[in-house]
Amino acid sequence: MSDSEHVKPCEQVPDDGRRRLLLGAVAAPWLAAGGTALAPRSAGAALKTAARIVIAGSGLGGLAIASRLSRELDGATITVVDRKEIHNYQPGYTLVATGVWNVAKVSDRNADLMPTGVEWVREMVAEFDPEANVVVTDSGRRIGYDYLVVATGLAMDFDAIEGMDVSAIGRNGLASVYPGPEAAQASWRAMDAFRQKGGNALMTLPATALKCAGAPLKMTFMLADRLRQAGTREASTIRFHSALGNVFSVPRINEEVLKRWDALGIDVEFNSKLVGVDIGAQRATVVSPESERSEIDYDFIHVVPPMRAPDAVKSSALAWQEGGFAAGGWLEVDPKTLRHRRFPNVFGLGDINGTAKGKTAATVKKSAPIVATNLIDVIAGREPSEIFDGYTSCPLLLREGSALLIEFDYENRLTPSLPMIDPLQDSYFAWLMKCYMLKPAYMAVIKGRV
Repeated sequence: MSDSEHVKPCEQVPDDGRRRLLLGAVAAPWLAAGGTALAPRSAGAALKTAARIVIAGSGLGGLAIASRLSRELDGATITVVDRKEIHNYQPGYTLVATGVWNVAKVSDRNADLMPTGVEWVREMVAEFDPEANVVVTDSGRRIGYDYLVVATGLAMDFDAIEGMDVSAIGRNGLASVYPGPEAAQASWRAMDAFRQKGGNALMTLPATALKCAGAPLKMTFMLADRLRQAGTREASTIRFHSALGNVFSVPRINEEVLKRWDALGIDVEFNSKLVGVDIGAQRATVVSPESERSEIDYDFIHVVPPMRAPDAVKSSALAWQEGGFAAGGWLEVDPKTLRHRRFPNVFGLGDINGTAKGKTAATVKKSAPIVATNLIDVIAGREPSEIFDGYTSCPLLLREGSALLIEFDYENRLTPSLPMIDPLQDSYFAWLMKCYMLKPAYMAVIKGRV
């Protein structure tokens, strides 16, 4: 059997009964995170209102809040604004990029996921005008609202890396899991080719906030495992360059990852920011805080771009105007209620929020019902009643068949949901959850069922 044939995609759980059983057990952190108090209201409890609600974005956050509001409000006009026809399951990208999943598993049609009765405007928001309670689409259409939920996701600044070409991912050892399904699939081709011979691998991390902050770590752990499986680990070096003074924002997890990387022979360079790549020459340029530039030759590189708010949010009055979140143009929300701090009829959900934690799908699972409840409170003339603790979850892949199930909050406290899983111990159970059951749980979140 060849090394390439060794890697087999995970199979979907075929039996509905088995799926329900595993969903109840394996996906318990997601299903429990929201709490019973935030379960969907019964149809009879729907609030009667003529409110006009605009939701900017049709990712997990946008669809989850649309599903809940369409069921929990009677008479509201709910409009989702987003041109995307394909809904991508982004937590699956690392599984595709490391040869675990087939790429077909991560894409669905938005038309199949849009709640009944919700108006879908297939355009992008180009401008937010919160003073006038209007969003302007890229065609120039003005859509008024009484309440706004911003769930646009974020923007990836590949242009900040000189010489970077997203279309070249998959060639000359170039990989990046973030741009989309095709890039994830191409990244696996690059990883698979690299592991056949081995060589020098360069893994990177920017200084900005980013979605799924565990993805660069997963790619690093899984690369080491793929090299081990191919028998080329001893002929290879793996170097991780972080533009920060750490590799993960939660100190206890940062310590654990660094300890494991030391045992695996993975070298780490801190405060070293990727600023350029010469794709043809397979050479990267990094810079230190003192502006010292160095060139590094590589056979494989995983590029993680700086990330920021989309231009429409960044250039609007909705963005943070001062403080640490202002540079990225992140949405200025109260971290506890996720209500805008200056525009009380605006809420934020998902990656766009300028908060200390919370750019994962698990965060949306926990916060979507909170935003729905708080928005309904405001419509009813009450103050927001639910508090978000910053819950974030990351099933951190360690190697094929093993992962850490990491859950934490704004205060960097570990908040494990399953008593049988130690968040700092290798777990086949956590691997099963990531590989088999998180997507069914994710789809339940989209439908507003959990």
